[in-house]
Amino acid sequence: MDVRTRGVAVFLLLSFGLAWGGMFTAAALGMSLVNPLVQLATIAFTPAIAAVVVRVWVTKEGFADAGLAVRVRSAWPYYLAAGLGPLGLVAATAGLAAILGLWTPDLSALDLAVPGVPGWLFVVLLVAAMPLLAPLFAGEELGWTSYLRMRVFPGRPVAATVATGLIWAVWHYPLAFLGYIEFGNVVLGLLVWTVSFLLQEIVLSWLWLNSGTVWTASLAHAGNNLVWSLLNSILLTEAGGVDDFVVMLVGTVPLAALCGWIVLSGRLRADRTGRRGGARLASPNVRAAAVAPDAGRVRSGQAGA
Repeated sequence: MDVRTRGVAVFLLLSFGLAWGGMFTAAALGMSLVNPLVQLATIAFTPAIAAVVVRVWVTKEGFADAGLAVRVRSAWPYYLAAGLGPLGLVAATAGLAAILGLWTPDLSALDLAVPGVPGWLFVVLLVAAMPLLAPLFAGEELGWTSYLRMRVFPGRPVAATVATGLIWAVWHYPLAFLGYIEFGNVVLGLLVWTVSFLLQEIVLSWLWLNSGTVWTASLAHAGNNLVWSLLNSILLTEAGGVDDFVVMLVGTVPLAALCGWIVLSGRLRADRTGRRGGARLASPNVRAAAVAPDAGRVRSGQAGA
C-alpha cells in the first residue's frame, strides 16, 4: 500500500469512526443531534481532525496543499459567489415551487422569524453571519474537499468529486436514524439526500479548485446550512406547508442546473487550479514525490450536519 492510499484509508477510518461513534454515543446518552452544540462536540470537526492526523503522522506531507491561506485579493470573485450563491438558490427553489403550484409567494414569514426584526434585515444578518461561522464548517471542508478530494482518483477531477460527494453523504447517514432528519420512505429519502450532497460537493470543489483556498468552500458550506436550508424551511415548509422532502427534491433542481454548468464548462478540470492567482496546488505525482522521494509514492434535507 503506497503512502497516498494509506493516508486515504486512515483518513476514512478516523472520519467515520470518530463521527459515527460520537453520533451513536450522543444518542445513547439522550442528547439530540438537532442541537448544534451536540453536533459541534461530536461530529463537526472529525474530518479536519482526521486530515490533521494523516498529514502530520501518517503521510507526513504537511499542509502546503491544504489551501489555508485566505487569499481575499485573488479569490474575491469566489468569495462573492460563495456568499451570495445560497440566496440565489433560495430564490430559484422558491420560484420553482411557485411555478409548480406548491407555494404561493409570500415573504411575510421572514418578518416573523425574529420578533421585532424586519424580514429583509433578518436575511442580511444571516448572510453577515456566514463568515463568522465559516471556521466551524471548515471542520468538514479541511477533510472532505481540501484533503480527500485531492487524493481519490488523482488526475480525474470529476470522478474525484463524485467519489468525495458520495462518501460525504454516507458519512451523514446515521443522522437519518438518530432523529436529526426523518424520511417517510427512508430508502428514497437517503437517495435524494445523497444526490443533494453530491451536487453540493461539485459546487464546493469548483470554489476550492478555482480559488486555491479552503475558505471559499467553508463559506459556501456555512451558507448552505445557515441561508439556503433555513430560509427554504421558513418560507416553504413552515409558512407554505410544503413537505420537507418535497422542498429537498425541488431544491436539487436549481442546484443540479448550476452543477451542470460547472461540469460541462470544464470548471472542475485540474489544470484550472489556481488560474486566478489562488494557491498553486501540486499535481498528485509531485505531492507524492515530496512525501516519499525515494520511492515516488505516491431539519431540511438540504442541510449538511
